[in-house]
Amino acid sequence: MFFHSLTVLKILEAFRKGEQNEASFWINYKDRLIYIRYFAVRNSEKEYKGVIEMSQDITDFKQINGERRLLEWS
Repeated sequence: MFFHSLTVLKILEAFRKGEQNEASFWINYKDRLIYIRYFAVRNSEKEYKGVIEMSQDITDFKQINGERRLLEWS
């Protein structure tokens, strides 16, 4: 866990410096595939204000074949 914390701190520092705006990772957790994304939040002057973390279970996405179009939604 310590190494993960160091990595997150490096990501946040890169966001603060304006070197990056996004970081994405995926992990296997309890037989599920979890997609994790960090986004830098900036104001209209591009000043760093914080970070948003989004985690999503994408296990079922790996099963998708073909396509389902917007007009097929009901």
